[in-house]
Amino acid sequence: MKIFNDPVYGFISVPHPLLQRLIDHPWFQRLRYIKQLGLSHLVYPGALHTRFHHALGAMHLMGLAIESLREKGHAITAEERLGAHIAILLHDVGHGPFSHALEHSIVENVDHEVISSLVMDALNKEFGGELETGIRIFRNQHPKRFLHQLVSGQLDMDRMDYLNRDSFYTGVSEGVIGGDRIIKMLQVVDDELVVEEKAIYSIEKFIVARRLMYWQVYLHKTVVACEQMLVQTLRRAKTLGLQGVPLFGAPALLGFLNARRDRDSFNDPAVLAAFMRLDDHDIMGAVKVWADHPDQVLARLASDLLHRRTLRIKLRNAPWPEAQVGRIRTACAEELGINQEEAGLFVLAGNVVNNAYDTTHDGIRLLYKNGHLKDIAQASDNLGIAAMSGAVEKHYLAYPRSMGKEWFGG
Repeated sequence: MKIFNDPVYGFISVPHPLLQRLIDHPWFQRLRYIKQLGLSHLVYPGALHTRFHHALGAMHLMGLAIESLREKGHAITAEERLGAHIAILLHDVGHGPFSHALEHSIVENVDHEVISSLVMDALNKEFGGELETGIRIFRNQHPKRFLHQLVSGQLDMDRMDYLNRDSFYTGVSEGVIGGDRIIKMLQVVDDELVVEEKAIYSIEKFIVARRLMYWQVYLHKTVVACEQMLVQTLRRAKTLGLQGVPLFGAPALLGFLNARRDRDSFNDPAVLAAFMRLDDHDIMGAVKVWADHPDQVLARLASDLLHRRTLRIKLRNAPWPEAQVGRIRTACAEELGINQEEAGLFVLAGNVVNNAYDTTHDGIRLLYKNGHLKDIAQASDNLGIAAMSGAVEKHYLAYPRSMGKEWFGG
């Protein structure tokens, strides 16, 4: 078996030759060049780990979870075990460079889950149908529903890995969870993944850690500002590309800038293959050149991002008044010598949502010795857990740093 030296778990092995063939595939190797946390390294310099790291880590944890459930008497065949490994290994294979930034700029309403599913179908055809069980598990079409919950659920191996891994690389210790203990405490009742009640405090810490990591890392206001700067840069490039304005870029990138790419376009194998040639280097290589583009709007957007002249940003609980946003855009247009529509690329208002424990889907249920099940929000004596079972929304306002702080006051 192939062995990888992982900074978080130590030596981990690839438990099946088919998994190694998938790892060796160019579409999976591409994940080496896509950072797990996008532009978060502009705030946390150590956050340079990749989706390749994360996928291997999640695969490792899946093996531990399967063995733990098997030891407790739950029947999981070798085919199902391999399928679960395939599903978690490929769960992020459709991520584009800088992930969500591309979902709102150079492609139209196509998220990474959809692309991952299309990639799996293409790989399954290439691999002669060997991925069929893994795909059914990924899509929740397998008879054993708990296997899908290990891939995508409240206590899935995706979250188990990324919380500890992102905490490790950012240095934000609040994100550390007791993943090993939670995995050892997993159980299955009526085809539902649950956790033994003695893991209650580990589950509480898991939910709190997830909430803190979102506010401190994933939704850190400067990270939000940087990601929005990239989104607006790509949108401006797309606008110019559709108008026939010459742009620098790798051939695969130009294909997405010079033509519209919606969900239906990905049914074309050539479009999917082009997307799977994109990585972070294509985007940042283009941004570096765009910083000197004749279009002053694109040049300013790219230059500010490249040199980390981040937007000034503030988050609050209530939406920002449209009149206030409009005044700032007018002032920005005057300062930069651009029109109101172009100023909308520099003055941004929006919202972010933190949903640490999502009770609208499957909850986390504790299994007691008498066989009863109880949701963690009701079982915990930590009142904060129940409070975190709802989404928390915050609203941001961002504009060029050169304009001064006083605009936040209205």
